[in-house]
Amino acid sequence: MKIIYMGTPDFAVPALKALNNSEHEVVAVFTQPDKPKGRKMVLTPPDVKVCANELSIPVYQPESFKDDKALEIINEYNPDVIVVAAYGKILPKSVLEAAKYGCINIHGSILPKYRGAAPIQQSVLNGDKITGVTTMQMDTGIDTGDILLVKKTEIAENETSGELFDRLAELGGELIVETLSLLEQNRITPQKQDESLATHTSKIDKSCCPIDFTKSAFEVHNQVRGLNPWPVATTKIDGKNVKVYSTRLCNKSAEAGMIISVKPLIVACGEGSVEICELQPEGKKRMPAQAFIAGHKLNVGDKIGI
Repeated sequence: MKIIYMGTPDFAVPALKALNNSEHEVVAVFTQPDKPKGRKMVLTPPDVKVCANELSIPVYQPESFKDDKALEIINEYNPDVIVVAAYGKILPKSVLEAAKYGCINIHGSILPKYRGAAPIQQSVLNGDKITGVTTMQMDTGIDTGDILLVKKTEIAENETSGELFDRLAELGGELIVETLSLLEQNRITPQKQDESLATHTSKIDKSCCPIDFTKSAFEVHNQVRGLNPWPVATTKIDGKNVKVYSTRLCNKSAEAGMIISVKPLIVACGEGSVEICELQPEGKKRMPAQAFIAGHKLNVGDKIGI
């Protein structure tokens, strides 16, 4: 198949590489425009653009699809299929219908669960045991199209969103190659999504970060790993903000927010407790909890989060 690939962040890179290494041909890549990043606001290309340049694939970065310029480019390539992975733009019906096999999306959940912007983080935040990747036939809705294939995977108890993100990106690459091959052989029967089972996610932001230790240890632990690597869960120790990067579940109990142990650093929750394993004080680098303890006077019975 001749493929036009649309994607932007690192999640979309493994699928691009997998397609490039397959029997199919990626003739062009569409991605978001370069954006300023960092304190110095350096204009930075998307990960997919960097990868496409390395693979010598032509790259296009339209600001929008409001005019016909992007569609004209697509039509010139006459693709058999358009593959989409975390592109970040709404595609008009004219683009959705521009290829023989339409547009096929790689989505980081088992649809119809977790439609929307942050399916991977949400699965970790909710403490799910199973997740996966879905390839779906795109329509004008948000992740509402017919399901083509699904590949499932277990989520480990201490796995972070970042770690799961990387694994699902690789699974997505495997799944899209399989999907296209089976479509070409007419061996896939698209399945309508069950709307009664549909759930939606919204974008994750810094309002999600503060830890509430009155919640159960299970919820706190899932929050910490679900917000790693961004935007990172936070708490207050001695009145100062601290980022919490990793925790472990414990069975000890006490008043919520109370330090039960300093070696290791264990904090009570509304139910159970968590060991804080890695954190980052304001203005300093990430460090193991014991390195933090060595420079701070914390005692059993002290409270954090206030």
